[in-house]
Amino acid sequence: MIGKLIENIKKKQAPVMVGLDPTMKLVPEHIKQKAFAEYGETLRGAAEAVWIYNKGIVDAVYDLVPAVKPQIAMYEQFGVEGVAVYHKTVEYCKQKGLVVVGDIKRGDIGSTSEAYAVGHLGQVQIGSARCRGFDEDFATVNPYLGSDGVKPFIEVCKQEKKGLFILVKTSNPSSGEFQDRLVLPDGCTDASKARPLYELVGEQVARWGADHMGQEYSYIGAVVGATYPEMGRVLREIMPKSYILVPAYGAQGGKGADLVHFFNKDGLGAIISSSRGIIGAYQQEKYGKYGEQNYADAARAAVVDMREDIAQALR
Repeated sequence: MIGKLIENIKKKQAPVMVGLDPTMKLVPEHIKQKAFAEYGETLRGAAEAVWIYNKGIVDAVYDLVPAVKPQIAMYEQFGVEGVAVYHKTVEYCKQKGLVVVGDIKRGDIGSTSEAYAVGHLGQVQIGSARCRGFDEDFATVNPYLGSDGVKPFIEVCKQEKKGLFILVKTSNPSSGEFQDRLVLPDGCTDASKARPLYELVGEQVARWGADHMGQEYSYIGAVVGATYPEMGRVLREIMPKSYILVPAYGAQGGKGADLVHFFNKDGLGAIISSSRGIIGAYQQEKYGKYGEQNYADAARAAVVDMREDIAQALR
């Protein structure tokens, strides 16, 4: 699947990804009114509104971007109805030829981790049949429970030729409370050689990735927030064959000029993600002329601007 992601990036000349992270505050009023008229102000009504909203955005941008990243929590908040729309969104995006990264941030151990991996990336055995659950192409995984939380995902990925993006340095302001802690490498007692925990995690990601390579890059990638460009420079060197998913472009401050160090010299190696900055573009002053009715056109315009910003930085 890393091969398809790279192929899509090259074909569309755009190392960008749209985060499908819907909230009721982002869904335009006319969409909510239509859904509520049919299903009421209920979980089903909210889920239907999200589906209509998502479909409009995907239809507007699928020819411009190689991949999308739906955040499952934004769907789980609407219960079973929301999870059904998450699955429906994944299927629709794949029909449009998009690579789908399930932003699920799962992190557990043993059989629980295996069940998450099978449910999102693999096939579950039901009697004599094998059935697919959500069937995303990639999933995000939290490694901070240790390797026994990650290895079940890696095994499923090997079986299915799918991929992972493992959290290494996240974009949130408090990430440093743990991820930046200085840690001595195994067997070392020299305090001067202590290094940030995220660097050691990055090294482990590179080791996992070395055992699961595609033609150019590993199936095992990393998540490194756009809000920490200098750390991204270091992690790029630590993980030369791992694709880096870079969230927090736009709404959280990341700009193209700050992100060039996430890429390798071949112009590959990273994909930049924007969520609210794209799907909520119509609420921004810059794209306000489109209005709520044309929210999808505003999203498309924001993607065009994002593509150009990153392309100019890489040039």
